[in-house]
Amino acid sequence: MRPTEQIVLASTSKYRRELLARLGLPFEVAAPGVDEFALPDEAPLETSRRLAEAKARAVAARYPSAIVIGSDQVAVLDGLPLGKPGNHANAVRQLKAMRGKELVFYTALCLCHAAAARTDTRVVPYYVRFRDYNDAQIESYLQREQPYDCAGSARCEGLGIALIAEMRGEDPNALIGLPLIALTDMLAELGVSVL
Repeated sequence: MRPTEQIVLASTSKYRRELLARLGLPFEVAAPGVDEFALPDEAPLETSRRLAEAKARAVAARYPSAIVIGSDQVAVLDGLPLGKPGNHANAVRQLKAMRGKELVFYTALCLCHAAAARTDTRVVPYYVRFRDYNDAQIESYLQREQPYDCAGSARCEGLGIALIAEMRGEDPNALIGLPLIALTDMLAELGVSVL
């Protein structure tokens, strides 16, 4: 990596910040200031792609010489997107709807390097099948974990793993919010070596 190369994460998510830190590269964080909503009749995969690109482009406008990383995730149950619950009652509703079912999490990743006139976007799906847990287990989990800022209300890197029967996909980091395998490939294409 050239010593002057700057990397900026277009996210205020502590989860994405922690994941990117695993690569050992110096980076800055900038809030993208993008409204996160789906457009009418927009497929969840396309929502994640559009929002990841919007976040990266918004920050790249302020950091034109940097490599900007944008990411967005949409959880989907029975074809419908699930957002962050925000509170206990919504989390209970989500977890009841999810029990015994499989969700797909579409995590989009966009690298924008305005100085090189390059933008690359990929979507990494990850599949999670949930156990047929009971209402008491939902309450116990929510009281202990309080995952109200987590799409689908189940934090796999914490106690939420006890709600999960099976996970499959290319990169488990995608489920947490930043697909590091794809990111490493995309950075290498811009001349940034992690190792």
